[in-house]
Amino acid sequence: MTDADESGADAAAEVPAPADRAPDVDERAAAAAEAARAGAALANEHFRSDIDVETKGETDDVVTEADRAAQRVVIETIRETFPDDAVVGEEEDERKTVPDAGAAWVIDPIDGTHNYVRDIPVWATAVAAVVDGEPVAAAIVAPALGDVYTATPEGAFRNGDPISVSDVSDPRRAVVDPTIWWEHDARDEYARACEAIVSRFSDMRRLGAAQVVLPTVAAGGFEGTITNLRANPWDTVAGVFVIRQAGGRVTDLEGNRWRHDSTGLVASNVDLHDEVLAAARAIEELD
Repeated sequence: MTDADESGADAAAEVPAPADRAPDVDERAAAAAEAARAGAALANEHFRSDIDVETKGETDDVVTEADRAAQRVVIETIRETFPDDAVVGEEEDERKTVPDAGAAWVIDPIDGTHNYVRDIPVWATAVAAVVDGEPVAAAIVAPALGDVYTATPEGAFRNGDPISVSDVSDPRRAVVDPTIWWEHDARDEYARACEAIVSRFSDMRRLGAAQVVLPTVAAGGFEGTITNLRANPWDTVAGVFVIRQAGGRVTDLEGNRWRHDSTGLVASNVDLHDEVLAAARAIEELD
């Protein structure tokens, strides 16, 4: 199943599938996978080492030289095949917004750096190939977990095997993750997110790495994930594409099809989307 959130009343609002406008999509998918593997391999070499940890500005967002080096490797790998494409990346001076026209790459060298520096194996390198603002291929490599997720117009895969979202339709059996990071001055929102989940569903997990959470939804490990925040594209675009190609649904807080500049991110297995959306809206007390 693919792009289940394009069905029904929402279908008329959908843009044409970008893959239809990208004759080299297979080449882009191969480059995404190669680049993600290369970046993840470099990052994994430094995992559980004594690498220096820095903070970004006055925040508690952390970065390491492994983040920067892995990003450089990812970009170098992409540019071997696509030297002229724009690159959207978390670290250094790469652009920070996804262009609405033309080809681009959205990359995160280490998503889950807080886990990475605490020796927790839940982190990943993510690469998405984008055409006219929409992903056409993605790869997410979590080397410490031994998982490689890929998505193409043909579907979504984990370690080469097809994956699909769960078929759980009873909220009492569902598990949902509150993803992305709420800053310290927004901890009331974080608390409401947790309350909204535990009062509606069987249980809550927080993995601390959106690009691991999103493919976990795609593979049926979670029934959903929510945030009310406008997430960075490098934290989301690859994983959202994996979910959609696995048959899931991803919207904003209004229930409209999610895109890279949306406010809020609500991802589900489709069957429980109304309930997952209600939990996300409760964070800002919209209902």
